Amino acid sequence: HRFDPSRQPATAPVPQRSHQPARVSSLPVVETFHSLQGEGLHAGRSAFFIRLGGCTVGCSWCDTKHSWPQAAHPSLELQALANEAATAQQQGAAFVVITGGEPLHHNLDGFCQALTEMAPTLPRHLETSGVDPLSGSFSWITLSPKAHKPPTQELLGCCDELKAVVHGPEDLAFAEAMAAQAPQAQWLLQPGWDSPQGQELAIAFVRNQPRWRLSLQTHKWLGVR
Repeated sequence: HRFDPSRQPATAPVPQRSHQPARVSSLPVVETFHSLQGEGLHAGRSAFFIRLGGCTVGCSWCDTKHSWPQAAHPSLELQALANEAATAQQQGAAFVVITGGEPLHHNLDGFCQALTEMAPTLPRHLETSGVDPLSGSFSWITLSPKAHKPPTQELLGCCDELKAVVHGPEDLAFAEAMAAQAPQAQWLLQPGWDSPQGQELAIAFVRNQPRWRLSLQTHKWLGVR
């Protein structure tokens, strides 16, 4: 499979990559919860999730569309969020996951600093589509690129895990194009939820591509949050 730019939407916007959002003292929070990481290479491990509000990427298959409108979610002080993460670590969380929405719509420098102060030994993981400049500091970055809003070269070059969602053959071509720009990362294909074609394509592809792995949304299969 090869990535064919002509198959992408003609009106696909080009992400802005020059300006980082201003530092903030609070963040819009959809929810926080302590559960198990359900996807990717860290699946099955205890994790504390912080889901931030706000997303303009607009994937049709998104399972957290309620997170898109930033103004619909309360802003919480960075210190309070960091305290929650520190408490979760005491209760067994192996790491904290900052997800969304699209977390990099916000400047995460201050929040990562607060986490360092409150929970210095708690690893920080980021889940992002990579459309914005990187802010904050993380021990693990999961990049889930989208063809209609491609990621920045910065995120492609520093991600630890590249996780491409598959619904149709064109997604395999896009995944290969993204992987070619992220040689340092672990490459994963994840079938779209409730997509039989995506599941069939991803399994067949991974079976014949030794560098790739299959990622499943195990939390949905298990019925856990």
